[in-house]
Amino acid sequence: MLFAVFMFAIMDASMKRLTKSYGPFELSCLRCMSSLAFLAVPIAWTGSWKSLRPSNLPLHLMRAALGIGMLGTFVYAVRRLSMAETYSLFLCAPLLVTALSGPLLGERVPARRWVGIAVGLCGVLIMLRPASAGFVSLAAAAAAAAAGCYALSAITVRPLARTNSTAGMVVWFLLLVGAGSGILAFPEWRPVVSDDWVWLTTIGISGALGQYAITTAFRRAPPSVVAPFEYSAILWAFAIDWAFWSVFPSSIVVIGATIVVACGLFIIWDERRLATLPQTAAASPPP
Repeated sequence: MLFAVFMFAIMDASMKRLTKSYGPFELSCLRCMSSLAFLAVPIAWTGSWKSLRPSNLPLHLMRAALGIGMLGTFVYAVRRLSMAETYSLFLCAPLLVTALSGPLLGERVPARRWVGIAVGLCGVLIMLRPASAGFVSLAAAAAAAAAGCYALSAITVRPLARTNSTAGMVVWFLLLVGAGSGILAFPEWRPVVSDDWVWLTTIGISGALGQYAITTAFRRAPPSVVAPFEYSAILWAFAIDWAFWSVFPSSIVVIGATIVVACGLFIIWDERRLATLPQTAAASPPP
Protein backbone atom coordinates (compact mmCIF):
# COMPACT_ATOMS: atom_id res chain seq x y z
CA MET A 1 0.00 0.00 0.00
CA LEU A 2 2.86 2.39 0.78
CA PHE A 3 4.44 1.64 -2.61
CA ALA A 4 1.07 2.16 -4.33
CA VAL A 5 0.64 5.56 -2.68
CA PHE A 6 4.08 6.67 -3.85
CA MET A 7 3.38 5.56 -7.42
CA PHE A 8 0.00 7.32 -7.48
CA ALA A 9 1.62 10.54 -6.21
CA ILE A 10 3.98 10.47 -9.20
CA MET A 11 1.06 9.70 -11.51
CA ASP A 12 -1.12 12.50 -10.09
CA ALA A 13 1.66 15.08 -10.36
CA SER A 14 2.13 14.11 -14.02
CA MET A 15 -1.64 14.32 -14.61
CA LYS A 16 -1.75 17.77 -13.01
CA ARG A 17 0.74 19.00 -15.60
CA LEU A 18 -1.64 17.90 -18.37
CA THR A 19 -4.93 19.14 -16.90
CA LYS A 20 -4.74 22.49 -18.69
CA SER A 21 -4.54 20.79 -22.09
CA TYR A 22 -7.07 17.96 -21.75
CA GLY A 23 -10.47 17.45 -20.16
CA PRO A 24 -11.04 15.30 -17.04
CA PHE A 25 -12.54 12.32 -18.87
CA GLU A 26 -9.99 12.39 -21.71
CA LEU A 27 -7.17 12.45 -19.18
CA SER A 28 -8.83 9.60 -17.26
CA CYS A 29 -9.03 7.59 -20.47
CA LEU A 30 -5.39 8.29 -21.35
CA ARG A 31 -4.33 7.37 -17.82
CA CYS A 32 -6.08 3.99 -17.98
CA MET A 33 -5.05 3.07 -21.51
CA SER A 34 -1.40 4.02 -20.99
CA SER A 35 -1.27 1.87 -17.84
CA LEU A 36 -3.03 -0.96 -19.67
CA ALA A 37 -0.41 -0.88 -22.41
CA PHE A 38 2.40 -1.37 -19.88
CA LEU A 39 0.53 -4.14 -18.06
CA ALA A 40 0.00 -6.03 -21.31
CA VAL A 41 3.76 -6.57 -21.71
CA PRO A 42 4.33 -8.86 -18.67
CA ILE A 43 1.00 -10.62 -19.27
CA ALA A 44 1.98 -11.39 -22.87
CA TRP A 45 5.48 -12.42 -21.77
CA THR A 46 4.15 -14.98 -19.28
CA GLY A 47 1.21 -16.01 -21.45
CA SER A 48 -1.19 -15.65 -18.52
CA TRP A 49 -4.19 -14.56 -20.58
CA LYS A 50 -6.44 -17.19 -19.03
CA SER A 51 -6.02 -15.61 -15.59
CA LEU A 52 -7.75 -12.49 -16.89
CA ARG A 53 -11.11 -14.22 -17.37
CA PRO A 54 -13.63 -12.10 -15.40
CA SER A 55 -16.05 -13.45 -12.85
CA ASN A 56 -19.01 -11.50 -11.42
CA LEU A 57 -19.26 -9.09 -14.36
CA PRO A 58 -21.93 -6.86 -12.74
CA LEU A 59 -19.57 -6.08 -9.86
CA HIS A 60 -16.78 -5.34 -12.35
CA LEU A 61 -19.09 -2.90 -14.13
CA MET A 62 -20.10 -1.23 -10.87
CA ARG A 63 -16.44 -0.87 -9.87
CA ALA A 64 -15.69 0.63 -13.30
CA ALA A 65 -18.52 3.16 -12.95
CA LEU A 66 -17.13 4.19 -9.57
CA GLY A 67 -13.66 4.41 -11.12
CA ILE A 68 -14.92 6.74 -13.86
CA GLY A 69 -16.50 8.97 -11.25
CA MET A 70 -13.39 8.87 -9.08
CA LEU A 71 -10.92 9.77 -11.84
CA GLY A 72 -13.15 12.38 -13.44
CA THR A 73 -13.79 14.28 -10.21
CA PHE A 74 -10.20 13.90 -9.02
CA VAL A 75 -8.76 15.32 -12.25
CA TYR A 76 -11.23 18.21 -12.06
CA ALA A 77 -10.15 18.91 -8.47
CA VAL A 78 -6.39 18.63 -8.96
CA ARG A 79 -6.56 21.04 -11.90
CA ARG A 80 -7.99 23.79 -9.68
CA LEU A 81 -6.43 22.95 -6.31
CA SER A 82 -2.89 22.24 -5.17
CA MET A 83 -1.77 18.65 -4.69
CA ALA A 84 -1.83 19.14 -0.91
CA GLU A 85 -5.39 20.53 -0.92
CA THR A 86 -6.68 17.78 -3.18
CA TYR A 87 -4.94 15.00 -1.25
CA SER A 88 -6.00 16.38 2.13
CA LEU A 89 -9.65 16.15 1.08
CA PHE A 90 -9.20 12.84 -0.74
CA LEU A 91 -7.65 11.33 2.38
CA CYS A 92 -11.07 11.00 3.98
CA ALA A 93 -11.41 7.92 1.72
CA PRO A 94 -9.70 5.52 4.20
CA LEU A 95 -12.11 6.68 6.90
CA LEU A 96 -15.00 5.95 4.56
CA VAL A 97 -13.54 2.53 3.70
CA THR A 98 -13.34 1.66 7.38
CA ALA A 99 -16.90 2.86 7.94
CA LEU A 100 -18.29 1.00 4.91
CA SER A 101 -16.45 -2.26 5.65
CA GLY A 102 -18.91 -2.85 8.49
CA PRO A 103 -22.30 -2.64 6.77
CA LEU A 104 -21.11 -3.80 3.32
CA LEU A 105 -18.59 -6.54 4.21
CA GLY A 106 -19.79 -7.54 7.65
CA GLU A 107 -16.49 -6.64 9.32
CA ARG A 108 -16.66 -5.51 12.94
CA VAL A 109 -15.91 -1.82 13.46
CA PRO A 110 -15.73 -0.99 17.21
CA ALA A 111 -17.47 2.09 18.60
CA ARG A 112 -14.17 3.88 19.31
CA ARG A 113 -13.30 3.67 15.60
CA TRP A 114 -16.65 5.20 14.74
CA VAL A 115 -15.65 8.09 17.00
CA GLY A 116 -12.33 8.35 15.14
CA ILE A 117 -14.16 8.34 11.80
CA ALA A 118 -16.52 11.08 12.97
CA VAL A 119 -13.68 13.29 14.23
CA GLY A 120 -11.74 12.69 11.00
CA LEU A 121 -14.72 13.79 8.92
CA CYS A 122 -14.87 16.95 11.04
CA GLY A 123 -11.33 17.60 9.79
CA VAL A 124 -12.65 17.26 6.25
CA LEU A 125 -15.39 19.80 7.05
CA ILE A 126 -12.72 22.23 8.23
CA MET A 127 -11.02 21.97 4.83
CA LEU A 128 -14.39 22.17 3.06
CA ARG A 129 -14.84 25.68 4.47
CA PRO A 130 -17.57 27.68 2.72
CA ALA A 131 -16.35 30.09 0.07
CA SER A 132 -17.06 33.82 0.28
CA ALA A 133 -20.34 33.27 -1.56
CA GLY A 134 -21.47 30.90 1.19
CA PHE A 135 -20.99 27.68 -0.75
CA VAL A 136 -18.35 24.98 -0.71
CA SER A 137 -15.81 25.26 -3.53
CA LEU A 138 -16.83 23.07 -6.46
CA ALA A 139 -13.27 21.77 -6.79
CA ALA A 140 -13.17 20.85 -3.09
CA ALA A 141 -16.53 19.10 -3.41
CA ALA A 142 -15.15 17.20 -6.41
CA ALA A 143 -12.18 15.98 -4.34
CA ALA A 144 -14.56 14.78 -1.62
CA ALA A 145 -16.74 13.05 -4.23
CA ALA A 146 -13.65 11.32 -5.62
CA ALA A 147 -12.91 10.03 -2.12
CA GLY A 148 -16.41 8.58 -1.85
CA CYS A 149 -16.12 6.81 -5.19
CA TYR A 150 -12.69 5.46 -4.23
CA ALA A 151 -13.98 4.09 -0.92
CA LEU A 152 -16.86 2.23 -2.56
CA SER A 153 -14.54 0.94 -5.30
CA ALA A 154 -12.05 -0.35 -2.71
CA ILE A 155 -14.83 -2.22 -0.92
CA THR A 156 -15.62 -4.19 -4.11
CA VAL A 157 -12.10 -5.65 -4.26
CA ARG A 158 -12.70 -8.10 -1.40
CA PRO A 159 -15.67 -9.96 -2.96
CA LEU A 160 -14.09 -9.81 -6.44
CA ALA A 161 -10.83 -11.27 -5.12
CA ARG A 162 -12.61 -14.51 -4.20
CA THR A 163 -13.10 -15.47 -7.86
CA ASN A 164 -10.76 -13.16 -9.85
CA SER A 165 -6.98 -12.91 -10.10
CA THR A 166 -5.19 -9.69 -9.15
CA ALA A 167 -4.08 -9.14 -12.75
CA GLY A 168 -7.63 -9.76 -13.96
CA MET A 169 -9.14 -7.20 -11.59
CA VAL A 170 -6.55 -4.58 -12.58
CA VAL A 171 -6.88 -5.17 -16.33
CA TRP A 172 -10.68 -5.13 -16.36
CA PHE A 173 -10.77 -2.03 -14.14
CA LEU A 174 -8.43 -0.13 -16.46
CA LEU A 175 -10.13 -1.39 -19.62
CA LEU A 176 -13.68 -0.59 -18.53
CA VAL A 177 -12.82 2.76 -16.94
CA GLY A 178 -10.74 3.74 -19.96
CA ALA A 179 -13.49 2.80 -22.41
CA GLY A 180 -16.20 4.55 -20.38
CA SER A 181 -14.12 7.70 -19.92
CA GLY A 182 -13.24 7.70 -23.61
CA ILE A 183 -16.90 7.59 -24.61
CA LEU A 184 -17.69 10.51 -22.29
CA ALA A 185 -14.68 12.47 -23.57
CA PHE A 186 -15.27 11.79 -27.27
CA PRO A 187 -17.30 14.96 -28.08
CA GLU A 188 -14.46 17.23 -26.87
CA TRP A 189 -11.45 14.98 -27.53
CA ARG A 190 -8.18 16.78 -28.22
CA PRO A 191 -5.23 15.20 -30.08
CA VAL A 192 -2.19 14.47 -27.89
CA VAL A 193 0.78 16.66 -28.81
CA SER A 194 4.24 15.14 -29.04
CA ASP A 195 5.64 16.95 -25.98
CA ASP A 196 3.04 15.30 -23.75
CA TRP A 197 3.97 11.70 -24.51
CA VAL A 198 6.73 11.80 -21.89
CA TRP A 199 4.14 12.61 -19.22
CA LEU A 200 1.74 10.00 -20.54
CA THR A 201 4.50 7.39 -20.35
CA THR A 202 5.18 8.37 -16.75
CA ILE A 203 1.44 8.18 -16.00
CA GLY A 204 1.24 4.76 -17.64
CA ILE A 205 4.14 3.19 -15.75
CA SER A 206 3.36 4.68 -12.33
CA GLY A 207 -0.38 4.05 -12.74
CA ALA A 208 0.11 0.41 -13.72
CA LEU A 209 2.47 -0.28 -10.81
CA GLY A 210 0.26 1.60 -8.37
CA GLN A 211 -2.95 -0.11 -9.49
CA TYR A 212 -1.39 -3.57 -9.21
CA ALA A 213 0.06 -2.79 -5.78
CA ILE A 214 -3.16 -1.35 -4.35
CA THR A 215 -5.25 -4.23 -5.67
CA THR A 216 -2.83 -6.70 -4.09
CA ALA A 217 -2.99 -4.80 -0.79
CA PHE A 218 -6.78 -4.88 -0.60
CA ARG A 219 -6.79 -8.51 -1.73
CA ARG A 220 -4.45 -9.66 1.05
CA ALA A 221 -5.84 -7.69 4.01
CA PRO A 222 -9.17 -6.26 5.21
CA PRO A 223 -9.90 -2.71 3.94
CA SER A 224 -10.07 -1.38 7.50
CA VAL A 225 -6.41 -2.42 7.95
CA VAL A 226 -4.97 -1.45 4.57
CA ALA A 227 -6.77 1.81 3.82
CA PRO A 228 -5.27 4.01 6.61
CA PHE A 229 -1.82 3.71 5.02
CA GLU A 230 -3.19 5.97 2.29
CA TYR A 231 -2.34 8.85 4.64
CA SER A 232 1.32 8.70 3.66
CA ALA A 233 0.18 10.44 0.45
CA ILE A 234 -0.01 13.81 2.22
CA LEU A 235 3.76 13.83 2.69
CA TRP A 236 4.33 13.33 -1.03
CA ALA A 237 1.72 15.99 -1.86
CA PHE A 238 3.43 18.61 0.32
CA ALA A 239 6.83 17.73 -1.17
CA ILE A 240 5.62 17.78 -4.79
CA ASP A 241 3.82 21.12 -4.35
CA TRP A 242 6.95 22.67 -2.90
CA ALA A 243 9.39 21.14 -5.41
CA PHE A 244 7.49 21.73 -8.67
CA TRP A 245 5.06 24.60 -8.03
CA SER A 246 6.58 26.40 -5.00
CA VAL A 247 3.20 26.15 -3.27
CA PHE A 248 2.80 25.80 0.49
CA PRO A 249 -0.41 24.55 2.15
CA SER A 250 -2.58 27.03 4.05
CA SER A 251 -3.03 26.77 7.81
CA ILE A 252 -6.63 25.54 7.34
CA VAL A 253 -5.41 22.68 5.12
CA VAL A 254 -2.68 21.75 7.61
CA ILE A 255 -5.13 21.75 10.54
CA GLY A 256 -7.74 19.70 8.69
CA ALA A 257 -5.19 17.26 7.30
CA THR A 258 -3.64 16.82 10.75
CA ILE A 259 -7.02 15.88 12.22
CA VAL A 260 -7.73 13.41 9.41
CA VAL A 261 -4.28 11.80 9.61
CA ALA A 262 -4.42 11.61 13.42
CA CYS A 263 -7.74 9.78 13.24
CA GLY A 264 -6.34 7.41 10.65
CA LEU A 265 -3.35 6.64 12.84
CA PHE A 266 -5.68 6.00 15.76
CA ILE A 267 -7.58 3.44 13.67
CA ILE A 268 -4.29 1.74 12.74
CA TRP A 269 -3.20 1.66 16.40
CA ASP A 270 -6.55 0.26 17.52
CA GLU A 271 -6.44 -2.47 14.87
CA ARG A 272 -2.93 -3.51 15.88
CA ARG A 273 -3.89 -3.46 19.56
CA LEU A 274 -6.82 -5.81 18.98
CA ALA A 275 -4.68 -8.05 16.76
CA THR A 276 -2.15 -8.56 19.56
CA LEU A 277 -4.70 -9.27 22.29
CA PRO A 278 -5.16 -13.00 21.45
CA GLN A 279 -1.40 -13.50 21.29
CA THR A 280 -0.92 -11.73 24.63
CA ALA A 281 -3.65 -13.80 26.22
CA ALA A 282 -2.13 -17.01 24.84
CA ALA A 283 1.31 -16.07 26.15
CA SER A 284 0.05 -15.22 29.66
CA PRO A 285 0.42 -18.04 32.21
CA PRO A 286 -2.77 -19.42 33.73
CA PRO A 287 -3.67 -18.14 37.24
